Amino acid sequence: MAVDIAIEVVALVAVVAAGAALARRLGISAPLLLIVVGIAASYLPFVPRVQLSPEVVLVGFLPPLLYSAAIKTSLVDFSKHRRSIGLLSVGLVAFTATGVGLIAYWLLGSLAEQDGQQPLPLWAAFALGAVVAPPDAVAATAIAKKVGLPRRVVTILEGESLLNDATALVFLRTAIAAAATAPTFLDVGLDFLLAAGGGVVIGLIVAIALAKIRRQFTDPVLDTTLSLTAPFIAYIAAEEVHASGVLSVVVTGLVLGHKAPIIQSAASRMSERTNWRTFQFLLENAVFLLIGLQTRWILDDLSRSPLSARTITLATVGVFLAVILLRPLWVFPTTYLSRMILGRSRPGPLSWRSVAVVSWAGMRGVVTLAAVFVLPQNTPHREVLVFIALAVTAGTLLLQGSTLPWLVRRMRLPGPDPAEDALQEAAVLQAAHKAAEEVLDRIVSPTDPPEVINLLRQRGEARALAAWERLGRPESEYETPSEAYRRLRMEMLQAERAHILKVRDDGLVADEVLQRAQIQLDIEESILDRAEADDVGGQSDSLRVSPPPGAECEHLAEAPCVLTPTTPEGCEECLATGSTWVHLRLCLQCGHVGCCDSSPERHATKHFESEGHPVMRSFEPGEEWRWCFVDEKLG
Repeated sequence: MAVDIAIEVVALVAVVAAGAALARRLGISAPLLLIVVGIAASYLPFVPRVQLSPEVVLVGFLPPLLYSAAIKTSLVDFSKHRRSIGLLSVGLVAFTATGVGLIAYWLLGSLAEQDGQQPLPLWAAFALGAVVAPPDAVAATAIAKKVGLPRRVVTILEGESLLNDATALVFLRTAIAAAATAPTFLDVGLDFLLAAGGGVVIGLIVAIALAKIRRQFTDPVLDTTLSLTAPFIAYIAAEEVHASGVLSVVVTGLVLGHKAPIIQSAASRMSERTNWRTFQFLLENAVFLLIGLQTRWILDDLSRSPLSARTITLATVGVFLAVILLRPLWVFPTTYLSRMILGRSRPGPLSWRSVAVVSWAGMRGVVTLAAVFVLPQNTPHREVLVFIALAVTAGTLLLQGSTLPWLVRRMRLPGPDPAEDALQEAAVLQAAHKAAEEVLDRIVSPTDPPEVINLLRQRGEARALAAWERLGRPESEYETPSEAYRRLRMEMLQAERAHILKVRDDGLVADEVLQRAQIQLDIEESILDRAEADDVGGQSDSLRVSPPPGAECEHLAEAPCVLTPTTPEGCEECLATGSTWVHLRLCLQCGHVGCCDSSPERHATKHFESEGHPVMRSFEPGEEWRWCFVDEKLG
């Protein structure tokens, strides 16, 4: 009945939300907790049998999950790490599928014959290898980001997870086709090239078409609606011509995400981000809960297998160990051999510690469990193959997913530095503000009101200064100007909202008018909330900046890293006049200590303007960054 279906959907969403919230409170991974909850729930008498069909997962779940990850993936970073991503998403999948296939064929061949049963055909063994070969996009990114891996490692894992499903599904399709025919190695390679090439071409065509359409939309609702249909358009279009729908979705997402600042309005981008975050949260967490809910009926079907428990156990353990071990057996040699044969990649080589983490981050997910149901019903020992897929999925998530944080800590891999991120953000905003002021100087006319011009300059400058203020904390409890503005403005917004609600309750103004006024307040409050959230998390012990080769200017190259300050106790001029400061800056030519631009007097900048000394250094504890006034570069 429709009511029963509605109750089941509401219960699923409620459990997902509660499980994710509990995982955050306990500080554990939500995917791992939801799998355990799903396994336990599958044995409750009032929980109905939940069976995932491959169509629901491969068409309903996979395209939006891959698309939501792709639009947030940097196309520049993806291209930069294409060698590592290609070796993992194509080479490793083929290596794993072949290795697991041979092991499964050997185990379920010899052991099945000992049980007096039909041995597993070679095509079915390779199909199982293709099923368990691809790590899961959701599992990899969810756990990798939670443990604070370096961004480069996360980019490689995300890139691998975006593409490896396409490789695995092509191998699976070829293996199933081999049940009727005997394809050669050339046939397999040609099939893969046609599927992959077709997927890329269809993805580019869909991305170009959608980009042209979305340029015409100014309504965020219409634009977001089209965005929600994009993964399904790309998937269906590719599958209709027998190309890789998965690859088509990924290409479409990467291109549209890269072009979003050009083809979308700011309101559309904000709406798209919010809606996709919600859908991604529900889908990715529901996937892990559904994986656990498969346990009971899969075990019930397994109990009817003619194979002995010994045979099933040995085959399952053998495939699981192969999945775990084949990954490092591929990752380590190919990483170093590719450097010897092709030379070092542009970002530089990964450390052996990073390679070790990549080799262990092989959690399987819903694609593995969905793909195994693609096997024909008459496949010999199909119930055993389904159980092995479940065991590999749950086992890798529980084993590798739970131990990956320990391994990251053991390898002492540094995660993204919030303080250095803030420093880079401040430098970018400073340069952006400079570019904006140059445009303003060109377009301003004598008829433009001076107070408007001053207001424009102040607002742009305030945003840049707010970013610099986050870089350090004064020794006193002095509240920075941006923090004071945020605190006071939030109080004002609450008063404005209270007045609007009073007017609404009195029925004095049309509701549509009040809603538009409320939206204006909500937008401003969301900006203040975002700024406050960015400040949470603290800062690292030391703030260092390593600019890319060639980026450092001659002034930074010639300036010393440290210099004895003339007034180590604070800003020289402020100490003389009794003024206060926010942060301190040290001139690296004469040792003058001045206050930053967020301070009322701005003595560091005034010192440069009067003396012409080009480079200053942060004089805040633990910070080592330098700034060139002349070239406006960070070093």
